[in-house]
Amino acid sequence: MSTDTSVIFLGERESARPRVREAARRPSLSRFALTTIALLTFAFLYVPILVLIAFSFNSARTGAAWQGFTLQWYARLFNNPRILDAALNSLIVAVVATIGAVVLGTLMAMAMERYRFRFQAFWDSLLYMPVIIPEIVMGISLLLFFASIRLERGLLTLIIAHIAFCMPFVYLTMRARLADFDRSLEEAAQDLGADEWTTFRRITLPLLMPGIISSALLAFTLSLDDFVISFFVTGVGSQTLPVYIWGQIRRGITPEINAVSTLMLILSFVLVTLSHAMQQRTGAR
Repeated sequence: MSTDTSVIFLGERESARPRVREAARRPSLSRFALTTIALLTFAFLYVPILVLIAFSFNSARTGAAWQGFTLQWYARLFNNPRILDAALNSLIVAVVATIGAVVLGTLMAMAMERYRFRFQAFWDSLLYMPVIIPEIVMGISLLLFFASIRLERGLLTLIIAHIAFCMPFVYLTMRARLADFDRSLEEAAQDLGADEWTTFRRITLPLLMPGIISSALLAFTLSLDDFVISFFVTGVGSQTLPVYIWGQIRRGITPEINAVSTLMLILSFVLVTLSHAMQQRTGAR
């Protein structure tokens, strides 16, 4: 009886070995598959961008084939007054819209975080809506709004539209920052004799500053890169750089467009990197 039992156990052990080897082989296969998918995904996202950057240095006028390295398109870019005007409009709109969105978004986040009132959940969800709504819907609604109040399209309409578009992102960033805010520091300052304004200036504002800077960089990047909303609310003489680029590529992509796109890409990458670094610094505190 014992001999039969040992034979059965040995047989089960021998049959289990292939399963163990197969199980040991599965993690490596899964890791290889995941690595391959990740590399293909990154290639799908970033290879076209790398091609655009490379062809901004191409000496060929059409950009269809590589003919040699040159910087002439960047030189022509900075000597093109239409591109410079569009870039200046984009910077003006982005700076003013960022300031407005940061001020309104920060104050709104502080009010929603610190006070309780009727229908607060409804108002909170309403502030999230511009993040969810498609940009084309928001652009058309803003166009109809400006037309209904007879406001001529120009830099003012662009700034108002970009504030409305960027403020929810500032609001979300500041709500996350305020969720971990220690109110006892403000109470301690007031116990020591500081009034509300002094407490805000010396205690609250410095503690919120990493979140404010991070949300400002994010809002500036979103405003600078926006095309859909700007396309609907822009007017004569107030074209932003993305709208100008769209108008030019309708005639065909030229190395100048590749050059200006490369510069915008670099600026956006720097701003997003700074924003991410500030968010990491905020989360570490």
